[in-house]
Amino acid sequence: MATKTRAKAKRKKATKQRIGVVTHYYSHLSVLAMQLEPRTTLRVGDIIHIRGHTTDFTQKVESLEVNHAPVTEVAPSDDFGLKVVEHAREHDIVYKVRS
Repeated sequence: MATKTRAKAKRKKATKQRIGVVTHYYSHLSVLAMQLEPRTTLRVGDIIHIRGHTTDFTQKVESLEVNHAPVTEVAPSDDFGLKVVEHAREHDIVYKVRS
């Protein structure tokens, strides 16, 4: 039993930080628009978790666009699109997952 306890202790627990809210979902593109929280950023390669009333999925950020131009990082002042792997809805909460 002690071995299992040590193994659990060695595993790093993933933490989540709320970074924003979905403001619109474009179903024909599988792209969402969101408003970032103040003093947060989102980068290509980050792992995010999107959760809402009927939404609950995790994905790696593969594509960010500002004015239809690809970017690698966005800030709260940016109006951007994020390609997602599942359907999202307005008011879903977006978290950044840190391991």
